[in-house]
Amino acid sequence: MREFKPATDLLFQRDSYLREFEATVVAVDPERRAVAFDRTAFYTGGGGQPADVGLVTALDGDASWSVVDGSKDGALAWSVLGGETPLPAVGDRVRGEIDWERRYRLMRTHTALHVLCGVVFRDYGSLVTGGNMGPERARMDFEMDSADFTPDRVAEIERRANAEIAASHDVRVAILPRAEAFAIPDLIRTKINLLPEGIAEIRTVEIVGLDVQADGGTHVANTREVVGLRVVGTRSKGKANKRLEIELVDA
Repeated sequence: MREFKPATDLLFQRDSYLREFEATVVAVDPERRAVAFDRTAFYTGGGGQPADVGLVTALDGDASWSVVDGSKDGALAWSVLGGETPLPAVGDRVRGEIDWERRYRLMRTHTALHVLCGVVFRDYGSLVTGGNMGPERARMDFEMDSADFTPDRVAEIERRANAEIAASHDVRVAILPRAEAFAIPDLIRTKINLLPEGIAEIRTVEIVGLDVQADGGTHVANTREVVGLRVVGTRSKGKANKRLEIELVDA
């Protein structure tokens, strides 16, 4: 008999605006207090974007669990549950609810970073060397010489990024066969290609008219939802490694 290997349908990859979903538990890890579902809208973390938090509620009964973290292991996406309530069992049906205020802010922040990346790559030819984000602040590191990393250059990058945000570019997501994805010029904007060889399909995020790159995170549908960004800090991480720290400008 062929062994059944459960997998999780990553709903967030196709619909970043999905706030609630129903699912079946397919695996339980008591040691980590983690469960995996057959489908999930909880972003599992990665690419500098933290995992979603939220709430899981049993459809049969009144038990509920806070979701405090997430991860992905092979074909399974795991949600780490807080508290001391006994974990749901394999086969249980549940409803998941994302902490939407936090998620939406992360979506805006992630798209803001892609705008920043698109502007810096287009106008200065600099690749990304690192990045990270939270709901309140984010950073992106670029391969840029110290002589080019001046206050005037930073101010110009901020102005150009905000002009692109205000231009209301649509943001489009596609999942493409690997060969088709890598036919896109400059798909990889990082100094090091972090995509494993074994991945058959590549998810791309395109800011129409500005940027397209491989990415697994959640984004807004149009740059106008970002509203704006401001550079709140800069750091030199080496002769040719410069950091921009940003935060969102709220409406």
